[in-house]
Amino acid sequence: MSFHGVLQGCNAVCYLKDNKLYGMTCAWVSMVDYDVISLLLGGQSDTGNNIKVGDVIGVSALAKSQKDIAIKLGSEHSKLVNKFTDIDYKAEGSAVIINHARTQMVCVVKKILHLNNNEDNFLVCQILSHKENKKLEFLSLEDVY
Repeated sequence: MSFHGVLQGCNAVCYLKDNKLYGMTCAWVSMVDYDVISLLLGGQSDTGNNIKVGDVIGVSALAKSQKDIAIKLGSEHSKLVNKFTDIDYKAEGSAVIINHARTQMVCVVKKILHLNNNEDNFLVCQILSHKENKKLEFLSLEDVY
């Protein structure tokens, strides 16, 4: 991606479904209310295409020291490889959270939209719980690419 018109972070979107771990890196995440976020997940993504309304997912805003995790989660498809080898994570039900992330959120998917008949998945999620470590700096997209 060449145009970076706003500050974009590296966020891990991860969950467990049907005994399979799914995970991806997502830069297009935005707070839209105190307890609501939106995410745009590409239509080519196994992780994005397997999410349904009502699913509980983990969204971890990665810390600057977690560049390797951002690259690993963003480089392969979840159906082809276990992306979680050597990644320190924990499961909270079906939500998978990256340990030592700047922010760790457990969210329920409330809506999935397809804007302009696009295959991309635009998710609206309610934050059920969150933890943050304000001593850590957020990892930005510019730090990775």
